[in-house]
Amino acid sequence: MKLEAVDAVVTGGASGLGEATARHLAAGGARVCVVDTDADRAAAVASSIAGSWIAADVASGDEMAAAFGSIDNLRVLVCCAGVGAGKSVLRRSGPHDLETFERVVRVNLTGTFNCIRLAAARMATLDPVGTDGERGVMITTASIAAFDGIDGGVAYSASKAGVAGMTLPLARDLGRHGIRVVSIAPGSFATPMTANMPNGIDETLVSQTPFPQRLGQPDEFAALVGHLVSNTMFNGEVIRLDGALRMVPSRLR
Repeated sequence: MKLEAVDAVVTGGASGLGEATARHLAAGGARVCVVDTDADRAAAVASSIAGSWIAADVASGDEMAAAFGSIDNLRVLVCCAGVGAGKSVLRRSGPHDLETFERVVRVNLTGTFNCIRLAAARMATLDPVGTDGERGVMITTASIAAFDGIDGGVAYSASKAGVAGMTLPLARDLGRHGIRVVSIAPGSFATPMTANMPNGIDETLVSQTPFPQRLGQPDEFAALVGHLVSNTMFNGEVIRLDGALRMVPSRLR
């Protein structure tokens, strides 16, 4: 899929991985719509890349239907919207609250699926392009926590495992329509979510990364997104982007 003159939607595009992705796609010639709950920041990012923006909750059927309904030539969807939570299942104050677990799953997993189902309906109506007859590509954001999540991250790991797990069946469902689905599973990246981790966790993750021994940069995530958009053979796969980091339980650190 070529980026020139196509419409792309980036959820969570107001900061972190999403912002870097929106800027990368725009630099490649795409018309980018930044979707985020932070209206002010979304507007600022969109203005700087000559794009558009929509303030919407990715898990809202009505809000996202309206967002996608305003885009005519939707060929690229990148789902970066997400939230984190660090809580043990059992604490002195009692068990893990259900509300936090449900919120994380709602945004990270339900929100991703909501965007995919609505974007797929739009993409399927477009004329196929290129020699392969492609109509669109969707890139989701899982996490290495889907595979080796640490203690205290049960809600986040569950939500990201769901994103990873639905990648192949989504690709199989949508392949008949010429739509690809790929997921990226980042390791520890320098984003606002990482900045909000308890003191010392980011340094610990860096020390466990074989090479390069540092936090990943959002531009590196965005560059992979750009390649996945352009390389049609990538489909139904979850790709780790982590410097070979394999997280271990905190009690073993």
